[in-house]
Amino acid sequence: MQAATSCDLKFRSTNPTARNKCFSHAIPKRVAVTCGYRSESFSFPNGVSVSRSDWQSSCAILSSKVASVENPGGLADKIAAVNGHTNGSVNLGIVAVESTNGKLAPVQPLTITDLSPAPLHGSSLRVAYQGVPGAYSEAAAGKAYPNCDAIPCDQFDVAFQAVELWIADRAVLPVENSLGGSIHRNYDLLLRHRLHIVGEVQIPVHHCLLALPGVRTDCVSRVISHPQALAQTEHSLDVLTPHAAREAFHDTAAAAEYIAANDLHDTAAVASARAAELYNLQVLADGIQDDPGNVTRFLMLAREPIIPRTDRPFKTSIVFAAQEHKGTSVLFKVLSAFAFRDISLTKIESRPHHNRPLRVVGDGSFGTSKNFEYMFYVDFEASMAEARAQNALAEVQEYTSFLRVLGSYPMDMTPWSMTSTEDA
Repeated sequence: MQAATSCDLKFRSTNPTARNKCFSHAIPKRVAVTCGYRSESFSFPNGVSVSRSDWQSSCAILSSKVASVENPGGLADKIAAVNGHTNGSVNLGIVAVESTNGKLAPVQPLTITDLSPAPLHGSSLRVAYQGVPGAYSEAAAGKAYPNCDAIPCDQFDVAFQAVELWIADRAVLPVENSLGGSIHRNYDLLLRHRLHIVGEVQIPVHHCLLALPGVRTDCVSRVISHPQALAQTEHSLDVLTPHAAREAFHDTAAAAEYIAANDLHDTAAVASARAAELYNLQVLADGIQDDPGNVTRFLMLAREPIIPRTDRPFKTSIVFAAQEHKGTSVLFKVLSAFAFRDISLTKIESRPHHNRPLRVVGDGSFGTSKNFEYMFYVDFEASMAEARAQNALAEVQEYTSFLRVLGSYPMDMTPWSMTSTEDA
């Protein structure tokens, strides 16, 4: 892509009176930024910018109108050695905000091209998370980085890009839930992007049934929430709202926001207690999760890795691909490399190899078979500062065609209680 020599920025404000009727943290102004990708740096004309407090108070969500970049080359072209691959160029296709019939279009999230400088010394960290204010991911960001400036993003990929483009300093994203299992999308994004895991945080999930003030449970004809939240509260909803239809929504807190914004008196949402506070909803029932042991694990991501240490429990995450035609014997050898050194594995996850999804087996005499090729994600309890971890990975590298250390980081050892009503 040929770099341009100028950057046109357009700013537009709108009156948020209509949204103020729904909830108190309505967007005070809207700024539409249209900018093509530039190889050189630029600044806003006349010092015009968006303050970070506006991001937080306005419930603005970073837009995902950014084209996903797929490197046309194969994995071997990207990765010549451990942790080595090339960076692709980014083409930002941002659509300008237009008016319809002389009226401004509905308020849209701030775009990912609304760049801002890194925080000054002493400023709070800007932490990107997926969802809207009141989401469990926001609580995870607050636990990981207290007093941080949380930046909501509408998709996981946008949170990764926000950190890469210096819009945010960190990202906090879920990777697994004790009931729902792994969040495969984020495992794939860990491989696609160049961010490093610098920590983890575990959050107990505490669901509530929310509705507009004055609404009773027997008046609820519909319950909306994220599919996993609906599944995790199925038995409770059978008792509380036996005749209500259940509809999937893309996010728990967004479901609560949708009820408040549209003044829906016949609809309830399964979300957190903090979502009820933010969107002026009442809690019809508290702690409605069917299983009290419902915990979500989040990863803390940064542009630079942290220095591994040995003075506290550390965990290391890696991803690797087996050597061609070695099959499952490679996985056994990899696991043995850790077992012989008394290194405990806490997780192993397989994902299809995107660049080489199938492996043909057979010599042609009796036909051929096609087996799936996989990438393996492994977490183990050891720091990369330890000799046993370094020796284990040196042996693992002999059996793999690709090996990358995603991060070596402190384990989350903080205690928590499942009976807490705190938004988690």
